[in-house]
Amino acid sequence: MNENNHNHGYEKEDLKRDLSSRHIQMIAIGGSIGTGLFYGSSWAIKTAGPAILLTYLIAAVAIYFIMRALGEMAVAEPVSGSYVSYSNRYIHRFAGFLNGWNAFIFLLAGSAAELNALGHYAQFWFPHLPIWVTALTAVSVMFAVNMIGVRFYGEAEFWFSIIKVAAIVAMIIFGLSMIFFGIGNNGTPVGFHNLTDHGGFFPKGLTGTVLSIVMVAFAFGGVENLGLAAGEAKDVKTTMPKAVNATFWRLAIFYIGAIAVLVTIFPWTALTTKGSPFVEVFSRIGIPASASIMNLVVTTAVLSAVNSSVFANSRTFYNLALQKNAPAFLGTVNRRNVPSRAVMLVFIAMFAGVLLNFLIPEKAFELFSSVTVFGLVCAWTSIVLSHLKFRKIKIKNNEVDSLTYKMPFFPYANYIVLVFVAVVMVCIAALPDMRMSLVVSGVWVAVVSVAYRFYIRNEKLADLKASTELQPQKSL
Repeated sequence: MNENNHNHGYEKEDLKRDLSSRHIQMIAIGGSIGTGLFYGSSWAIKTAGPAILLTYLIAAVAIYFIMRALGEMAVAEPVSGSYVSYSNRYIHRFAGFLNGWNAFIFLLAGSAAELNALGHYAQFWFPHLPIWVTALTAVSVMFAVNMIGVRFYGEAEFWFSIIKVAAIVAMIIFGLSMIFFGIGNNGTPVGFHNLTDHGGFFPKGLTGTVLSIVMVAFAFGGVENLGLAAGEAKDVKTTMPKAVNATFWRLAIFYIGAIAVLVTIFPWTALTTKGSPFVEVFSRIGIPASASIMNLVVTTAVLSAVNSSVFANSRTFYNLALQKNAPAFLGTVNRRNVPSRAVMLVFIAMFAGVLLNFLIPEKAFELFSSVTVFGLVCAWTSIVLSHLKFRKIKIKNNEVDSLTYKMPFFPYANYIVLVFVAVVMVCIAALPDMRMSLVVSGVWVAVVSVAYRFYIRNEKLADLKASTELQPQKSL
């Protein structure tokens, strides 16, 4: 057991602090630049038109505040349970229980959505390949990577993310050269007329702009996983603030930059929702192999996002077990300090995702991505609520000055996030395609509540039994 784990008041973890700053920064990017940008962006653009840029900007600000709140707590109390652990500690045990087990449905829905997108990408090369075959292959490969050790995971994620980032940067540079110099457009600069030509900047009115926030939220989902890496980071006090600050700028540049290029080059009406709009960009430029290369990139993007979620969710289950909010057997590590049983549970959920793609390949993406958004909303809400309580305790104990990395605009920033989250929920309810996810999510919360009651009751019974067994010895 690591001796440095004994001096905290929170969960004692046996994980290896093997992730360096470059690993952590790439895990954050890897988690957030995935299917939502490469695949879901065409849905978002269709819903809002060019005004989607505003939606991304507003969402990026909200995400920045969420990350700063999480960063403040992670630097002060670095545990791999991250916001699950904090909501258990600062809101209520049920909040930790729900957030932790949300990870399970998150994982099921999220990986099913990602694997569905992956199947569509593979069909670019092999039109008749069933989606579930691709999904099964991907899950099996990821399983091997994650069982070897956190260092290997960090390395794999680093290279996956580098490929994604390089591709987005290439697309932005390429797009800008098309807009300003007409490269790839017979020498005629594209200019900015596509932003206003087809029904103006707000072709779907304010309503469309607001509704698109659901897919934008899905796209940004995963950034909060950065907090989970805190339990295995080498030097939390320097790596964490660096990673959080960098995350905002990267999201702004990669997301807003890439989407800006997309809607400027193409009339927003011309984008299809099949496949990735990024592949469309490169295929229209007329470089023969470029569409294939870009398709390979979006494929690695999904693999990276799946890889990220294996890491994040296995750490969540591991920490849940340490909080006594999950069966104890999940709270063990193998000789390489990998929580291998938690990793196994993650893969069982992912194989279920493969099965769902086998059963309902067509509807999978929209339904699962909106269920995932519900889980995100829970996570983000609990981060800012935990932070409010965390800071109040610090203020009461006159310990605010000891915080080395503080969230700006407290508590107003927290309230801004809560408004943002409320808007996302209202939009899910307003969108016919996604309404179903609220029903699914509602049923899920009910199931978790029953499990929680059952869990607490069993625990009390076990405690009672233990104390009555101790009774006779006391009377001796």
